[in-house]
Amino acid sequence: MMDYQHICEEVVALARQVGVWLRSERMRLNTVNRETKGVHDYVTQFDKQSEQTIVARLKELVPEAGFIAEEKTETTLAEHFNWIVDPLDGTTNYIHGLPPTAISIALREDVEMVIGVVYEIWRDECFYSYKGGKSYMNGYPIHVTSCSKLDDSLLATGFPYSDFSILKPFMRYMEWSMQHTHGLRRLGSAATDLIYVACGRCDGYFEYGMKPYDVAAGAFVCQQAGALVSDFSGGDNWLFGGEIVVAGPKLFPELLKSLQQFLKAKPE
Repeated sequence: MMDYQHICEEVVALARQVGVWLRSERMRLNTVNRETKGVHDYVTQFDKQSEQTIVARLKELVPEAGFIAEEKTETTLAEHFNWIVDPLDGTTNYIHGLPPTAISIALREDVEMVIGVVYEIWRDECFYSYKGGKSYMNGYPIHVTSCSKLDDSLLATGFPYSDFSILKPFMRYMEWSMQHTHGLRRLGSAATDLIYVACGRCDGYFEYGMKPYDVAAGAFVCQQAGALVSDFSGGDNWLFGGEIVVAGPKLFPELLKSLQQFLKAKPE
């Protein structure tokens, strides 16, 4: 039987190691070693190098596992275990020297997430959880807030940067939520948005246009910290469906209901 706690601890150590390297290399960044993957979607040589380091170590930890990795340095999927890796979430922030930036690593066993690690490199904060355990930040247990009303909540979100299919209703919902919450925060790193909900810095989070590696680890840490997670329809297709809503159990129903008034689930 797999020792999830031990593997999680090894992944935490790996994320910290790569994070230290990313901080030290940031001063070398310039336009020469930056390229564009799509509209407003950038990748640096450090994304790729950090992913190569992460993938190599994860192969040692769970040799039978496959990978869903953002930079596609490894693309083989396995039958039961698959790592989901974002080596540098918040690349635009990183390019500009602006926090937050995070490393996000999750392990999925069949259809169940069993390990999630998010390391925010600038604050030196590592958030993690494993199947059968709690959620932690640098060794201290964390939990979502008990906020029960949108009027009392602080929400996090992300702005669309390539998928503008529902931009107008999204902007209308942002306008509405500005008037019915303590405010919105856009940090530029989905993984960080999620872990900030997990530790109570924000009460809820929503975004669309997401990829599995954006949300896998952070959403699992949130769930283990007591949060509810769904897609915009209230279903469980948040990992591959491109939509995600997260909040503590007292706030979640109102947040989801308000969101659905403006943003309907994407058609199949």
